[in-house]
Amino acid sequence: MTEIDKVTGLPKDLLDFGDITKETQSIKIREIRRRFRKFVTLVDGFDDEKEAKRLSKDLKRKLACGGTAKGTKIVLQGKHLEKVKETLLKDGYKEEQIDA
Repeated sequence: MTEIDKVTGLPKDLLDFGDITKETQSIKIREIRRRFRKFVTLVDGFDDEKEAKRLSKDLKRKLACGGTAKGTKIVLQGKHLEKVKETLLKDGYKEEQIDA
């Protein structure tokens, strides 16, 4: 038997709000050259800081690079534009939402 949500009274299986928020976001991925010819990849456009932090940890682990989550932005060290786009697509974001 499925669990019932106390607030709505509906089964928790029906209440997957994570996918709804992913569908409304517009994600921008940019590569920028910083000081001393070092490149960084910026991922911007998340609605929630927690989502950005969770995704930054996941991206840093998968891409084997350093980086940080500053508010709703993710800054990754190095050129990772295509790999970040592939990872976001696997994570449930749609092609139309990602501007790379």
